Amino acid sequence: MFDYLKRLWKDEEGLTTVEYALLLVLIVVVAVTAWQTLGTNVKDKVNSVANTVAG
Repeated sequence: MFDYLKRLWKDEEGLTTVEYALLLVLIVVVAVTAWQTLGTNVKDKVNSVANTVAG
């Protein structure tokens, strides 16, 4: 078991998989943040226009 873990730790082919997974997580975090910011900005603009039309 310990030998398997040592081989897995030294295996450099699996490293690219981990790098791709971390890159995917980073992209998802950026996308969610951008989506929330865009949604807030659109909501504020729609409320501003609705208040202008109503007032």
